[in-house]
Amino acid sequence: MLQRVFMIVLDSLGAGEAPDAAAYGDTGSHTLRAICRTPQFCIDRLRALGIGNIDALNFLGPVPHPLAAHGKLRECSAGKDTTTGHFEIAGVVMPAPLPVYPNGFPAEIIDAFSRETGRGVLCNAPASGTAVIEALGETHMKTGDLIVYTSADSVFQIAAHEEIVPPEELYAYCRIARRLLVGEHGVGRVIARPFIGQPGNFTRTANRHDFSIEPPAVTLLDILQEAGLDTIGIGKISDIFAGRGISRSIPTAGNDDGMNKTDAMLAEDFRGLCFVNLVDFDSSYGHRNDADGYGAALSRFDAWLGRFISGMREDDLLIITADHGCDPSTASTDHSREYVPVLIYGNGTPAQNLGTQDGFFRIAATVASGFGLAHPFGDPLLAL
Repeated sequence: MLQRVFMIVLDSLGAGEAPDAAAYGDTGSHTLRAICRTPQFCIDRLRALGIGNIDALNFLGPVPHPLAAHGKLRECSAGKDTTTGHFEIAGVVMPAPLPVYPNGFPAEIIDAFSRETGRGVLCNAPASGTAVIEALGETHMKTGDLIVYTSADSVFQIAAHEEIVPPEELYAYCRIARRLLVGEHGVGRVIARPFIGQPGNFTRTANRHDFSIEPPAVTLLDILQEAGLDTIGIGKISDIFAGRGISRSIPTAGNDDGMNKTDAMLAEDFRGLCFVNLVDFDSSYGHRNDADGYGAALSRFDAWLGRFISGMREDDLLIITADHGCDPSTASTDHSREYVPVLIYGNGTPAQNLGTQDGFFRIAATVASGFGLAHPFGDPLLAL
């Protein structure tokens, strides 16, 4: 019977184009292949677990005797965003894509938002987060108007300078947007994007906050919490699930902080799930088309992973996976529709090839079954 599960999502670490990638404009996308060519790329611990033994990932270097159960999963939900990917990892398949706004948000949404916040709106179009604050940050500082933008994902993002709109005030505006964005306009996330600095030298801060739509069905987190087990979210996990099913939330300021806080959980006695998101792979490197930075970040994770594994208890289980791709070598700066890797190590788990399977939700089934709990998530990846 499981005691502690550490589930780590390497945000956007895709494992090659999914069969339906063309429908999403992602033919040829392969995040892992793009970053494996970078100069600092070194993933000896992930290789030892068996990442190079996964179907079609042999270019990463297979090993004769991998230590973990290893495979890759195809998303069954419609979408390629953080919310959809995490919901499916937690057992919820989204039958329809969340709404996106390639032409900006409709007037009725923007007018209502402006009326309730008492502030004007700048941009209202898809944009790069760093580029849009460089282009409109000075105007925002002069007028107090909020920079509202979206992307290829289902997001309503609000950028504001912390000296003009303090973070708590920005969060209040996000709550207004979240209340307005329901029904047909129920976007996956409303995101606060505070920044600091002066024109020509703006920098986004670590005070980002996500206001997610609630999962439309029961999740692994709900089931574990109802069974009296601990559900600890590190990073933006609580934000993604709108706080539902989370008994303890531990925010982070990037990958290094997330890894340090996951380390701290090794010393704590809990029974249940520690669910971790390491967001920098996506936000700092994938979306910035920075393959070198992405490769270096995965190498830092790999070095940390060796230390983490050495501190695991005999009855601990480690699951490493991803929620979508974000190939930094393509012209697009958006997420990509890709398979994701899955590695399962510890608690006496047999080191087997899981092959290629349909459904991120099989991870939820595996964890729930491992705790001996009834669940609606289908078949587990393996028996624990």
